[in-house]
Amino acid sequence: MKGHPKAEATGEPKFIAELHGRVALVTGASRGIGRAVALALAKAGADVAVNYHAHADDARAACAEIERLGHRAVAVQANAAIAMEVTRMVETVQQRLGETDILVNNAGISRPQSLNEITERDWDEVVAINLKSMFLVTQAVLPGMRSRRWGRIINLSSVAAQLGGVVGPHYAASKAGALGLTHSYATLLAKEGITANAIAPALIGTEMVTQNPNARPDLIPLGRLGTVEEVAEVAVMLASNGYITGQTINVNGGWYMS
Repeated sequence: MKGHPKAEATGEPKFIAELHGRVALVTGASRGIGRAVALALAKAGADVAVNYHAHADDARAACAEIERLGHRAVAVQANAAIAMEVTRMVETVQQRLGETDILVNNAGISRPQSLNEITERDWDEVVAINLKSMFLVTQAVLPGMRSRRWGRIINLSSVAAQLGGVVGPHYAASKAGALGLTHSYATLLAKEGITANAIAPALIGTEMVTQNPNARPDLIPLGRLGTVEEVAEVAVMLASNGYITGQTINVNGGWYMS
């Protein structure tokens, strides 16, 4: 994509020119990391679809903020782990904004449980929402990306995929699966102008983390929780870079070093 003339004339960062006019879909974007990513992509020039499951007011507020930044936005309700709802969501995004160029698979749940508390239902729900959703939404937007030979797939994993984390094996397995999925898409799509990368945060200061009594800042070498903005910065970088693919970017305060 050619640079946006306004960005080039004003000397704005190159990534703003590259993302101007792109359409991003961020799942689970009404709050937390997803919301921060949606706003950061809008600041970088993209129009953004804000997917949500239950928090409609928060999603609409995120869209209002994106529009104040001068970009188009749409809030789309859907359970990203249900194929029929994903199809409807992607069609709505296409009708309102255009085909998806940048997909951020952020939808997820955290269910802190001890080993003897985890049931088959817990396992199925966590894996479906955290991992199956990535597969369903990616498959739904891939035809458009492949036809245009340009796309960015960004999957939110976790330090739990690398160290086990503080939630439980069901959560760790779902986030480890995200890494395998990322590697596979990166390999299969590399020659089609489509990149796939993962972000693995640790103990970001969201409601999901602060409500988990096992998520203590003293676990982190830097001694603090991360911010959603620190994760969002990495998402924008991956969306704007065409030579990084198949990688896991760790945003974890030094908890896991690679």
